[in-house]
Parts: sequence; structure tokens; C-alpha cells
Amino acid sequence: MTNSSRTNGEAGADREPTASEVMRAARSQLTELTGMHVESVSSFARTDEGWELKVETVELARIPDTTSLLATYEVTLTTDGELASYHRVRRYERGRADPS
Repeated sequence: MTNSSRTNGEAGADREPTASEVMRAARSQLTELTGMHVESVSSFARTDEGWELKVETVELARIPDTTSLLATYEVTLTTDGELASYHRVRRYERGRADPS
């Protein structure tokens, strides 16, 4: 979400992005940088510096699908919705539950 996309004479061009716009931007930018399919956003929070999300991706698709390798990434975006950082915090098989 660049400033140019919000400054084309649109009403509310100076407004901050909505939560759904931020989630779409995070999914799109992470996919572009990593080449991995984003399954879902599992956590989302507004911070003083921008936004923090946890995003689930498919790292390795397998057959059957329950054995596919997924990963959780922590993603940080600026207040404008631009990707500032990301890092993987967990890898797991789709069909396995978290240990208690």
C-alpha cells in the first residue's frame, strides 16, 4: 500500500488503512517476497509503530493434504501497511495438533 495508491484524488486519501486492507497487504507482500501461499491470518494487532500479524503459510504441499508442511510467520507492517519485517516462528504438519 504505497502513498501513490492513496493520493490519486480519492476521498479520504490521507486516511490510515483499515484492518482488512492491512491484512490483504500483508498477505500479498509476504506471498510476493517468499513465493509461499498464505493460508490465513491467525493473529492481528495494532501497535504504536504499525501492525503485527501472525500469518500461516504452506511451505510444502503434500498428498495427502494433512501431511503438508505449514509455517507461522510474524509479520510487522508500518502504519501505511508496508511490510517492515517478517520471520518464521514455527513449522508444523497440517494434520498435527499442538502439544498441550
